[in-house]
Amino acid sequence: MLNLFARESVSRVTDPIGAWLVRRGLTPNAVTVVGTVGTCVAALWFFPRGQLFVGTMVVTLCTFFDLIDGAMARAVGGGTRFGAVLDASCDRIADGAVFAAIVWWAFAVEGDQVAAAAGLVCLVAAQVISYVKARAEATGLSADGGLVERAERLIIALVGTGLQGLGVPNAAGVALWLLAVLAVITVVQRLVAVHRSAR
Repeated sequence: MLNLFARESVSRVTDPIGAWLVRRGLTPNAVTVVGTVGTCVAALWFFPRGQLFVGTMVVTLCTFFDLIDGAMARAVGGGTRFGAVLDASCDRIADGAVFAAIVWWAFAVEGDQVAAAAGLVCLVAAQVISYVKARAEATGLSADGGLVERAERLIIALVGTGLQGLGVPNAAGVALWLLAVLAVITVVQRLVAVHRSAR
C-alpha cells in the first residue's frame, strides 16, 4: 500500500544516489547482497543481545540499500532477470533474519512468549505474502496489493523495536501483534485477488 504513495517521492532522492554509485563502478546486484548481509548481521547481532534501539537504527540503515539497488538498476536502463530474482530472494532472507531475531529477543531475552508467538506469525505470514504473489505471477495471475507489503511490515516492526529500545514498555509486543493481524489479513487479500484474477 505504501509503495503506491511513496515510490515517486523516494525515487527523487534515491535515483541520483543510484546513478552516482553506478558511475563509481558498483553494480545493483553487489549493493543488494551488501544490504542483505548487513541487515542479517545487524539483526542477529543486536536484537538477541537486547540492544533494540541500536539494532533498529542499523537495520533501518541497511534496508535503505534495497531502495538504492532499484535506483541503480534504473540508472543502467533496467535490471536483469537474474537481478530481479536475486533482489526478491535477498528480501526474503533479510525479512526472515529480522523477524527471527525479534522472536529470539522476545523469547530468550524478555521471556515474553506471547510476543514471540506474534513474531512467529509475522515471520510466516511475511513469507506467504511474498510467495502468493510470486506463485500467482508465475502462472499469469495477479496478486498485488494488500494492507501490509514489505515496506509496511518493516516499518511497523522496527518502530516497535525502536520504541521498546527507548524504554517504551510493550511497544515491540504491541507492534508484533498489530502486524500479525494485518499480515494475516493481507494473505487473505492476496488469495482473494488471485481468485478474482483467475476468474
